[in-house]
Amino acid sequence: MRRGQHHRERGRPMTRATLLAALAAAAIAACQPGDQPGSEYMPDMARSPRYNAFAPNRATRSGITLQRPVPGTIARGYHPFHYARGDAEGERAGRELTNPFHPTQATLDKGKVLYETYCLVCHGAEGKGDGPIATKIPPPSSYKSDRVLGFLPGRIFHVVTLGSNKMPSYAAQLSPDDRWLIITYVRATLQGLPEAGPGMPDAPPAPAPGATPPADPAAPVPGATPPPATGSGGSR
Repeated sequence: MRRGQHHRERGRPMTRATLLAALAAAAIAACQPGDQPGSEYMPDMARSPRYNAFAPNRATRSGITLQRPVPGTIARGYHPFHYARGDAEGERAGRELTNPFHPTQATLDKGKVLYETYCLVCHGAEGKGDGPIATKIPPPSSYKSDRVLGFLPGRIFHVVTLGSNKMPSYAAQLSPDDRWLIITYVRATLQGLPEAGPGMPDAPPAPAPGATPPADPAAPVPGATPPPATGSGGSR
């Protein structure tokens, strides 16, 4: 056996023994009594360093940890509402906003629960402005009044979102979908009005009493010559 090979053969057991000893020492160091934490190696791999929000930070251009949001940032869950208070803005909302729901049994049931929770106390069960506390405040207008009947869904959404007169904003209590569900219930059930939704335009207004109903465009005009027949039995 060569001399170098003999040294390599003798070195292998020593290497294994050293490795086993190191592992045993690490295990003993980590296994401390319950009231003493064990030794931790490379802690940054488990927990990153923490910076206080207003502490100096050399890694940022401003020199502090907390950074301003970039322009145009929208918080998660926040729905921008690009309208101000006032009747003019309410009318604009009525022209531009569309109710995403249409009346079904499910939407009306949800809208009723929300209405009875947040609106009935002032507006009353039938929307007449005679809720339990209506006598203690200026009572709201009836939903059957000419003024309120003329409100488009977006106009009502504007009122519920920003408030009007003595009515406060309910944007913090009701999500946008919940506001639309209440509007769907009010218009369809309490006002008896059609509620527009996806693929469901508002029904045309009923003709005034005594007015002549519009003619059916598909009906033949009296005295007109009928068009020639076409098809397999027609003239060529």
